[in-house]
Amino acid sequence: MSDDEAPRTTGTDEDVSLPKATVAKLVAELLPEGFTATKEVKDLITDCCKEFVLTVASEANEICEKDSKKTMLPDHVVNALKALGFEEFVAGVEDVLKDHKELAKRAKKAKRAAGNGMSPEEALALQEQLFAASRAKLEAGAAPGEAPAEAS
Repeated sequence: MSDDEAPRTTGTDEDVSLPKATVAKLVAELLPEGFTATKEVKDLITDCCKEFVLTVASEANEICEKDSKKTMLPDHVVNALKALGFEEFVAGVEDVLKDHKELAKRAKKAKRAAGNGMSPEEALALQEQLFAASRAKLEAGAAPGEAPAEAS
């Protein structure tokens, strides 16, 4: 491999890992009742998963570069799966992406609602003040949004 072909990562393979507890839990859930897996088997599965993720990411990065993009998009990952022969995963990935977008949209709405920096009590007090001011304007004969007419 020439210097031009050197990997773009700055660390070693040890810098990239998957949560072993999560992989162990998945393995345990997928095994039939009464079966267990040794630590070596769990480590091997973890290594295989890591290699799969790195391979898909590398292929997606190449597709991204061919598209002259600086940011990898979900479409790049989907196209990488197809290019690597993992078409059977595409529908599942697209479903997860759809769910993720929905959750992100809800989280954004919730953050926006909570992002005013006020406690619920402060928001309620402000709302009551605004209602009182609006009532006073209405009683003074001003249309909503106008300043009340001054008494002469």
